[in-house]
Amino acid sequence: MSVFSASKRSTAVVPYPRDAVWAVLSDAKQVAKLTPMVRSIEDHGDTWLWKLSPIEVLGKSIGLSFTERMEFTPNERIVYTHAPKGDERAGVEGIYALTDSGEGTRLAIELGVDVDLPFPKIAKPAVQASMQAVIAAMGVGFARNLERQLKTRRG
Repeated sequence: MSVFSASKRSTAVVPYPRDAVWAVLSDAKQVAKLTPMVRSIEDHGDTWLWKLSPIEVLGKSIGLSFTERMEFTPNERIVYTHAPKGDERAGVEGIYALTDSGEGTRLAIELGVDVDLPFPKIAKPAVQASMQAVIAAMGVGFARNLERQLKTRRG
């Protein structure tokens, strides 16, 4: 087993008020529905247990779950740090930051993923490239789904 890492930063202006964006991002069930490849998120108060659908990496199907300590600053930021409960092979560190931007909300997302996978270290370039592709696809899907959810809420 070797630890592999990937990260992503993105910023966008979402044409909805900050409180509407916050309402979605601070709701574990909504975030799970919006995020591709996430099977569920269990809200345990100050921690969320994320369960991913199996992900294909170099011909192997990998199913992961991880516990994140969630720190909420209402309408401003959500910071999440890995807080493993038991033997977890994956963890994420990140932040959602919300600021006003005209009549919309500037949403900045940063995340770093570490996963202990059954591949040799020599496979690191290929595994990390696969991880970056998965994270990018999840980000595109999340953005599209967030926009759709906010549009529906506005009516």
